[in-house]
Amino acid sequence: MGEYIQVTKRNGEKEPIDMEKIHRVVHWASQDLQGVSISQVEINAKLAFFDGIKTADIHETIIKSAADLISTEIPDYQYLAARLAIFHLRKKAFQSFTPPPLLEHIKKIINLGIYDKDILKKYTQAEIKILDNYTDHWRDMKFSYAAVKQLEGKYLVQNRVTGEIYESPQQLYMLVGMCLFQEYATNKRLDIVKRFYDAVSLFKISLPTPIMAGVRTSTRQFSSCVLIEADDDLDSISATAGAIVKYVSQRAGIGINGGRIRAIGSPIRGGEATHTGCIPFYKHFHTAVKSCSQGGVRGGAATLFYPLWHLEIESLLVLKNNAGTDENRIRHLDYGVQFNGLMYQRFLKDVDITLFSPHDTPGLYDAFFTDQNEFKRLYEQYEQDKSIEKTTIKARDLFAKFMQERANTGRVYLQNVDHCNTHGAFDAKQAPVRQSNLCMEITLPTKPLYSVQDENGEVALCTLSAVNLGALENLDELKDITEIIVRALDSLLDYQDYPIKAAEIASKSRRTLGIGVTNLAYYLAKNKAKYSDGSGNILIHKTFEALQYYALKASNKLAHELGACPLFKETKYAQGKMPIDTYKKDIDTFCKCDLHLDWDTLRSDIMATGLRNSTLTALMPCESSSQISNSTNGIEPPRGFVSIKQSKDGILKQIVPDYTKLKNQYELLWDIKDNEGYLQLCAIMQKFVDQSISTNTHYDPALFEGNKVPMKLFLLDILKAYKYGIKTLYYHTTRDGASDDISQKEEDNVCIDGVCKL
Repeated sequence: MGEYIQVTKRNGEKEPIDMEKIHRVVHWASQDLQGVSISQVEINAKLAFFDGIKTADIHETIIKSAADLISTEIPDYQYLAARLAIFHLRKKAFQSFTPPPLLEHIKKIINLGIYDKDILKKYTQAEIKILDNYTDHWRDMKFSYAAVKQLEGKYLVQNRVTGEIYESPQQLYMLVGMCLFQEYATNKRLDIVKRFYDAVSLFKISLPTPIMAGVRTSTRQFSSCVLIEADDDLDSISATAGAIVKYVSQRAGIGINGGRIRAIGSPIRGGEATHTGCIPFYKHFHTAVKSCSQGGVRGGAATLFYPLWHLEIESLLVLKNNAGTDENRIRHLDYGVQFNGLMYQRFLKDVDITLFSPHDTPGLYDAFFTDQNEFKRLYEQYEQDKSIEKTTIKARDLFAKFMQERANTGRVYLQNVDHCNTHGAFDAKQAPVRQSNLCMEITLPTKPLYSVQDENGEVALCTLSAVNLGALENLDELKDITEIIVRALDSLLDYQDYPIKAAEIASKSRRTLGIGVTNLAYYLAKNKAKYSDGSGNILIHKTFEALQYYALKASNKLAHELGACPLFKETKYAQGKMPIDTYKKDIDTFCKCDLHLDWDTLRSDIMATGLRNSTLTALMPCESSSQISNSTNGIEPPRGFVSIKQSKDGILKQIVPDYTKLKNQYELLWDIKDNEGYLQLCAIMQKFVDQSISTNTHYDPALFEGNKVPMKLFLLDILKAYKYGIKTLYYHTTRDGASDDISQKEEDNVCIDGVCKL
């Protein structure tokens, strides 16, 4: 058949198809792969060839033929398809398989107006040549097929109108390092750039979307998470909406604190008018979030926070509900409902919760975050004050309403604000944490804005990255890996631009970072440990002790060199308090583990010299970037050995790492009978992590009578999470009977890379 097919070349000329040339490319791509059949790929591809087919379409067809064969029986087809895709990508980008010299490449892309001009101003030609020689382009062959398609779709710089791609993955990695460390002394920076390049290109470090897609371009805003607080004030609400628009357009995921806004019917101007309540202003925020697409990378997304005791709580809880009308629903935001110990006590005692408008109860809203004893005193005082508008509801009914909406939508989240402040990095009296972010892992101080130019407000930013636990050979490696991440992310704070002055002031004063992890499921499997039975508890305790310890040590070392962050004095660290001093001791009932590192010396060093960064750790979802390193998502158990990612590039199949060797060691999500073991692991991680964790809860209705999960189980899990010191709960997922090999669909408003999916 092949000799009768004519191929249309790029210049429009036609020639007979050259099957031998195709065979050579597929054979090259199959080197050192196990079990792949070159002939099977070629036969399947031939069936889709037609007379006049374009050269580029031949490549696409062969790639798809290999990708269609990806399975647990022969996992290496994912690497065969990836190598063919890399071959095709380089041909499109460079008209050659061999990338051009780095200096020539940089000049060309700068002339196109894409790369940052500073690259050529900061680096000499000799330095660029050294880094070019250091670049190992064969590392492109280590990607899985899903990784290459993610790189093509989201991360490689390109013309998103024409689809023209301008760079290769190894150029991306090297240029990100060059940009982040461009201000380092010339006698030191080549070394740190090389160390960074090796760490990211060998998948030891996972970078978030804003950094991979943005660093090296002229768009300089790379913080994954932005936290914005609104006051109960029209100017502040308008300023909040303005800040949202600016940051959504810059690829950031948004956390909005709308909890201060007074309830419907509250008096305005001494009773001259009555307040329209929260919902119209929340709609205003929603419009701001959805006003911009994010450079073709993702749509805007936000999580909005309010307290459980807000007078409008029953209307706010149903905002995502499919019932109701557009007038009383805001379905395209997610919501974080804020709890504290008093709310849980009311539930356990089976008594009422009293609902107030924050405006009518001076001091109550602030005390909710800063001082739990003062909150209880004021709350009970206002309950007795007959002059204050209020209503009561049985605590168990209110908790059930919350859980019903969380279960129905999956995306009504929970924040335990007392844990965020008592077991966080900040002194709550000086810098209270009043909200989280889009993916529920960031816990940073904020202050309301009153104008977009307001320099007294505080917009909190957090820059993220993750350690690939699966790539670790031993925990000592974390010393070098965390130092590279801390240096890179700290440099980014000075390298990036700030659309809002209040964000710049806060970022450079607090210098907050969020180092997370990915590939935990593989890490457990490699170490013959499970989520469900406690066998991973000691391993996770040792691992996260090392992660936090070495991250703090790196930040302390940086403080020696560059000085502590200006607002270090507002942290618990400045008082000599480490996360190991403030965790919930209930954890000791299932993990009474000794500490293995020298915390006392570290404590002394930090008190003497400070930290360059107010926070160091936060565990984010890692949904997109885990695909780049062929990792399991963040800390989550996989739903199946094969995950099928639905993206704008089509269906992408990805197989868990080392499937053939470890298939009997992996624990799949729906094989885990309850959340107990997973919540224990999250609690152990939270013992060390100074921000929070994107902690999910999972339920399989098939395990229960009538295919219905009892409400009692939902409630027990949130009580258990509180008891264990867990700060935030993110997704609530319910098994829907679909194939275990299908992962959650990527939606525009799903947290992606901490912006949220990392």
